[in-house]
Amino acid sequence: MIDFNREHHGHREPGGLRWGVEPICRMLTEHGVQITPSTYYEWKDKLPSPREQHDQVLIVEIQQVWDENFQAYRGQEDLADVEPGKHTGGPVHRGTVDAPDRYPGCAPGSGEAHHYRRGCPLPGDLAQRQYAPDVPNILWAANFTYVSTRSGWAYVAFVTDPYARRILGWRVTTSMTTTLVLDTVEQAIWQRERDSHADELVSVITHSDHRCQYTSVHYGERLAQSGPTPSAGTVADSYNNTQAETINRLYKTELVKRHGPWHNADHLELATAE
Repeated sequence: MIDFNREHHGHREPGGLRWGVEPICRMLTEHGVQITPSTYYEWKDKLPSPREQHDQVLIVEIQQVWDENFQAYRGQEDLADVEPGKHTGGPVHRGTVDAPDRYPGCAPGSGEAHHYRRGCPLPGDLAQRQYAPDVPNILWAANFTYVSTRSGWAYVAFVTDPYARRILGWRVTTSMTTTLVLDTVEQAIWQRERDSHADELVSVITHSDHRCQYTSVHYGERLAQSGPTPSAGTVADSYNNTQAETINRLYKTELVKRHGPWHNADHLELATAE
């Protein structure tokens, strides 16, 4: 009867009066169900609400999704990819997903320092901070990051299509050379050719920051041979390559910081492939 009262108080029939707690209790008492307003107010906050009951079911689904994805997904942004709400038939409230106590150890990490060389010619900024294309094969985001191992630094490069946040190419090496970024582009090109999208490469803008690996002659020549047009963010601009930086941050949060320490680049490469 507590639930009945809680669900119906405040209800108003068209043209009628609004139902209150006291009238509902009086009506129930007249029908043989003894309940007083004080009893209702004493117990109403002790019982889970319909929203809380729904969340308890949903939390089980979210926990399952989290466990199946290396306990790495965090928050609405990432859990939306796997749609946990489809199992319960209802929407997923952001507060239900984002509760920090349900995802220990998943706080986003801080970015590492980036080092650039002076004097490198830069291509134009063709992306213009438009990092959410409506179709694939319009924009590729390229960048690499640093990972400390017991054997020294390892460098991990990615090429991503922001349309679906799909990683088209990646590479792990122990040297920060042009070969590192060329290998990721080669893999991305091969992936698109295998998917029968080779004719769309001429429409791709490959956006990066202004590291000299991305402004080298070999890198530019390889793009020119296949069709993608190089693009680089403006100097001293924190938004010059945010899409690629997002991938680096997720990579550090989901894998590097959670499953280290790393013995060497080979150890990191196997884990990255997984």
